[in-house]
Amino acid sequence: MTEPKWLDQYSGQTTEQLLALAGEYRIDSLLATFEQALQEKESLNGEELILLAVEALEREVNNGGYSQFFTNSSAEYAPQIVASLRHIGCVKTAEITEKAIAALELPELTVVAIENALADSNDERDDALGRCDDLYYNSGEDIAGRLFSFIKANPECFRLP
Repeated sequence: MTEPKWLDQYSGQTTEQLLALAGEYRIDSLLATFEQALQEKESLNGEELILLAVEALEREVNNGGYSQFFTNSSAEYAPQIVASLRHIGCVKTAEITEKAIAALELPELTVVAIENALADSNDERDDALGRCDDLYYNSGEDIAGRLFSFIKANPECFRLP
């Protein structure tokens, strides 16, 4: 059996058309395509924001850990990421992400508060984030699969441009 291919970019497909590509194309590439399409929209609904938040977490943590998630523009999703993960059934990852957020020791979870916290050197925080990275990488939770299932269960909520 041939390995699924990588879908390079969004080219105007509908939600149903992208969902139908499962099996031929890798799920993570389909999710990245949904993300790309949604980033072209002016306004987003709650389900679309869940997709963007979870995809941002996956991309950033897999490429550089929680500190990268909090440092890059993906930090905008920090206030909603735990609820988003729980919504799609990723309870383990939600718990790990809660620990990562707690390591920041913030009075409130805002982008500005995250930026201010990370501007200061803090070995204890960085060690705690590193432990969260390890937990994330070893959790075994199929985040991409659950996110894709969430889209399949709610296709009417994903209106692509």
